[in-house]
Amino acid sequence: MRIIGLAGWSGSGKTTLVTKLIPVFKARGISVSTLKHAHHGFDLDKPGKDSFMHREAGATEVIIASANRWAMLHELRQEEEWDMLDLVAKLSPVDLVLVEGFKRDAFPKIEVHRAANEKPLLYPNDSYIAAIAADMDLPQVKLPVVDLNDIEAIADLLLKYAVTVGDVERTMAD
Repeated sequence: MRIIGLAGWSGSGKTTLVTKLIPVFKARGISVSTLKHAHHGFDLDKPGKDSFMHREAGATEVIIASANRWAMLHELRQEEEWDMLDLVAKLSPVDLVLVEGFKRDAFPKIEVHRAANEKPLLYPNDSYIAAIAADMDLPQVKLPVVDLNDIEAIADLLLKYAVTVGDVERTMAD
C-alpha cells in the first residue's frame, strides 16, 4: 500500500478535496481507503442503541454488522491514542491510503491552501510537504503548486509523492 497526506488549516477544503479525488482514483482503477484524524471527541454510535450499551458496559471492541457494511468501534479506555501507522495496519490492503490530518507525522503531504482562510502556509515549516494545491498564485513557493480546482493534477501529484507504508517513519501523532 502507498500512503500520502492532505494537510492544511481547518476550512481549507481538505475533506471536500478527498471526496472529489476518490472517484478520480477509482476511475483510474486505483483502490483507495482514507484515514481521518479528529482533534475533538466523536462518536459513531447513538445512546440507547445496543452497540452503544455494549461499549458503555465496558466492552473494548464492538462490531456492528449488516448485509451492507460492518464497523468496529474500539474504546481506548486508558490506552494512549494510536499512532497513524497502527491505524493504517487495521485497513484492508488497497492501492492508496489518503490521510487527512496527522500533519505532524513524518510522511509526504500535499498542502491544501485557501486564500479566504487568511492563514499562513504550513510550508516551509513542514519539510514533508511535497507540493501545494491552492486557489491563488504562490510565486514565492519553491515546490510544485497546482490549482485547487484541478482535481486531475492534484491526483497526479498525490500519486507522484505517495510512498509505501513501510517507508513511513513512526512518529508522534498530532
